[in-house]
Amino acid sequence: MASEKKNDSNFVRGRFSKDISALTAKFTSSLDVDKNLAVYDILGSIAHVRELKDAGLISEKEKKELEGNLQKIKKEIETGVFKFEEKYEDIHINIEKRLIELLPSSGPKLHTGRSRNDQVSVDFRLYVKGEIKKISALVLDLVSTLSSLGEDNINTFMPGYTHLQHAQPVSLAHYFLAYCEMFKRDFKRLHGAYDEADVLTLGSGALAGVDFKIDRGREAKTLGFKHVSENSIDSVSDRDFAIQFQFSLSMIMLHLSRFCEELIMWNTKEFSFVELSDEFTTGSSIMPQKKNPDALELIRGRSGGVMSGMVSLLIMMKSLPLAYNRDMQEDKKPVIESSVTVADSLKIFREIIIGAKFNYKNMASGLKDDFIYATDISSYLVNRGVPFRRSHEIVGKLVNYASRNNKGLSRIPLSEYKKLAPEFEPDLFEIFNPRTSVDSKKTYGSTATARIKSAIRKNEKEIKEYRKTLKGF
Repeated sequence: MASEKKNDSNFVRGRFSKDISALTAKFTSSLDVDKNLAVYDILGSIAHVRELKDAGLISEKEKKELEGNLQKIKKEIETGVFKFEEKYEDIHINIEKRLIELLPSSGPKLHTGRSRNDQVSVDFRLYVKGEIKKISALVLDLVSTLSSLGEDNINTFMPGYTHLQHAQPVSLAHYFLAYCEMFKRDFKRLHGAYDEADVLTLGSGALAGVDFKIDRGREAKTLGFKHVSENSIDSVSDRDFAIQFQFSLSMIMLHLSRFCEELIMWNTKEFSFVELSDEFTTGSSIMPQKKNPDALELIRGRSGGVMSGMVSLLIMMKSLPLAYNRDMQEDKKPVIESSVTVADSLKIFREIIIGAKFNYKNMASGLKDDFIYATDISSYLVNRGVPFRRSHEIVGKLVNYASRNNKGLSRIPLSEYKKLAPEFEPDLFEIFNPRTSVDSKKTYGSTATARIKSAIRKNEKEIKEYRKTLKGF
């Protein structure tokens, strides 16, 4: 009796006189991860059933039986009544075993003309495509939110930073639009990853193709794939699509992490540029005054897990010979976990930024340190014919003089300016104004008010186009 139960755990057992040990069964099982592919596995099986019928391998009656019972299993999974059994190592065998229980005669015919190698590939590709659609929509929602915040803050001026030092005045809108650009690039990367995944690999068999007349083009249309793979060996051993998706996820988390870091800094007493909503902060177990930006810190922290998933996939694939190797079972865990992390992070970050209150007064106070206008003074001289290197040196001396005498640049008398350069005139002091500084920028993509307004209009058009693109995925 024990022997019979043991053999039952190895569904693919014809070659073996002994079943694998319980330890091996547990070690090799992927069910906890590939449960996530269950619905996609059934969709792929239904498409395969139709091709088996057209290839003359099953009857019309068997086709209807198989389709109907696969739908029944799908409903069992969706309603939570399906019994997943760890003794069947993956989701594919769990589903097929259940189908055979329901259809002892026609059920065993389902796996005709396919291997788990091409089966898992097509399931994983369907999963990735679905996740890309979901995450792309969330990215666009965030871009739209940031663009709207930009429109509301065109006339909010603040210090811009390089090396975390006051650099030049910028508009807060320009800051938001900088992140818009990052997330728009993320959307484009996701689009590329979608195209990479949008290839039918079913029909490749274990590695050499299959012996029956399966119409792969028709199967691709049934499953919503744009392309059909060209080489059966490559088909079952390719995980470029997963790596490209994981890279896209890593870049999204990288950008979110950078934004989180800035908001965390801006939320400190030292900056006081922003106040986060209570909904997304927590208190201290010992210090009653604390209001910690935990959600932002967790997004920042979890970015490491997504990025390490990228490294994991690359290392997994780096030395694998053709075709399929069991190492590749480890491809799904980082992708599935990362996809959940990214989706959750995008959702909560958008809510955080919507609920944040920006302290415009404190941002403006950072511009009272009028050393931030030093570059504008240099440009003032250049516009009056002074070579840039000389103007840079002159302004450097002015900054040094002001620092030693504990004065702001705007409080140095014109007579002192003229000692260094006769080109200085009374209109120099008009420079010490954030709007003057911001609007003095002439180049495309700058922080000038007119450029920002143009960028916001462009964003709105692009978002509409991207949403159309998303519908076409």
